[in-house]
Amino acid sequence: MLRRFKNKWEILRQKVYIIIYGANTFAGKLFDLVLLAVILLSVVLVMLESIESFDMKHHFSLKVFEWIITVFFTIEYVLRILCNKKPLKYIFSFYGIIDFISILPMYLSFFIVDAQVLTVIRAIRLLRLFGILNLVPYIGQESHLKLAIKASRTKIIVFVYFVLVVSIILGALMYVIEGKENGFTSIPKSIYWCIVTLTTVGYGDIAPQTLQGQMIASLIMILGYGIIAVPTGIVTAEFSNIKRNRIDARKRRNCTACTTTIYDEDANYCYNCGQKLNDVFKK
Repeated sequence: MLRRFKNKWEILRQKVYIIIYGANTFAGKLFDLVLLAVILLSVVLVMLESIESFDMKHHFSLKVFEWIITVFFTIEYVLRILCNKKPLKYIFSFYGIIDFISILPMYLSFFIVDAQVLTVIRAIRLLRLFGILNLVPYIGQESHLKLAIKASRTKIIVFVYFVLVVSIILGALMYVIEGKENGFTSIPKSIYWCIVTLTTVGYGDIAPQTLQGQMIASLIMILGYGIIAVPTGIVTAEFSNIKRNRIDARKRRNCTACTTTIYDEDANYCYNCGQKLNDVFKK
């Protein structure tokens, strides 16, 4: 009897696993599409709830829908654990942590006011779209971007340090020129104005009134356009170098006799020892 129950449970577990994790099956794709639709609906509901006039009219309906979605996600999370042969691997994986966090806010709302607003984090679950639409090969480009950022981090740190020094100097200078009567009440607030102006954000809460201050502000604005382009240029250059190196790596060959690296695609013989080269490029 116990053995029969175990067999039935194993069959059921496998079926549930295929539906939840089997992105290549019809049932799996249908489940994923329904899941994405529910996630989108959940995010939309949170946005609508933040609109006071809409929330006042439909508060009860919004709460009901949010609880239905939360229960759905809770059942899904439990099923993912039960049907997985390695449940701990899923629980502590990236998606497992996100799935768990996405169901917490509504339960926390019993103890913390407005905690349900955090359900907007469910939008992160939309990353599953890559797996559903077979966009996984494009995620590989992420590694190039990571390498480019890592390779350019020293240059960017030096650049940010330079920008901070310039902001401190110009901010202090504006404090001296404009003074408290024009809104530059302290050096930290003047530095804040300088950073806002330098990044071309321009909130407009503080503005220079003197001719000297306006001239410095104009200089900072012009400088800001160049400063914004620098980090982008650094990362782009490193990104291009990485892609070029990957392409060059695929095109080079090694001589089987003397191990000399050959970069000429049209070469038939090793220039070092004269050995005939293989036609297959190194991958």
